[in-house]
Amino acid sequence: PMEHGDLAKRVNGCDGLLCTLVDKIDRQVLENGKDTLKVVSTMTVGYDHIDVSSCKELNICVGNTPGVLTETTAELAISLMLATTRRLPEAANAVKTGEWGSWRTEWMLGKDLFDSVIGIVGFGDIGKAVAKRLVPFQCKKILVSQPRKPSEDALDLGYGARAEYVQFDELLKESDIISVHCPLKDQTKNLFDEKAFAQMKNSSVFINTSRGPVVDQEALYNVLVFAILSFV
Repeated sequence: PMEHGDLAKRVNGCDGLLCTLVDKIDRQVLENGKDTLKVVSTMTVGYDHIDVSSCKELNICVGNTPGVLTETTAELAISLMLATTRRLPEAANAVKTGEWGSWRTEWMLGKDLFDSVIGIVGFGDIGKAVAKRLVPFQCKKILVSQPRKPSEDALDLGYGARAEYVQFDELLKESDIISVHCPLKDQTKNLFDEKAFAQMKNSSVFINTSRGPVVDQEALYNVLVFAILSFV
């Protein structure tokens, strides 16, 4: 990626700016390009790295790529669930280091998605795509939480399966696995803080494929250091 200072200089005279999530398109960049800049487009679904309010003020259009990674991110989330619950990275490392030997009772035992309660925070396109992929695993319940209750049609996952809408605190307390798919907004920044982690089961698995700042990093550090959760 281009250094921020270089980007701020080079945008002057440009009609359009194509960026990625690591490029901070702030007021400084936009002010330097305001005489000619007509559009800022990001190669991502999220656009929290763009100062949208300044773009609006300076009459600069903003574009993103909604939907382009819905299925990909959903598959990644399921992969992370399986990798953590079945302890695949640990097992692979045991093979590489020579730790893997003869069979031992309960060694490398994981947990099943089958008959588990899965909590999905954020039930947009990606959250729903994850929920649909969980149906064949025959989970006990698929819980979803977001500020606005989804429609009854949205909760229908097909094949006779339905997701259940619950309040955030209830989802934290009931879920064996929590998968996060909410956008980063003022309301969701540090959504997963010390209080949220404290409400989870000690055996919970926590998966975040949304934005990093949705999680309070200090609280997450404490969770890892003091082994409050099974897997993160």
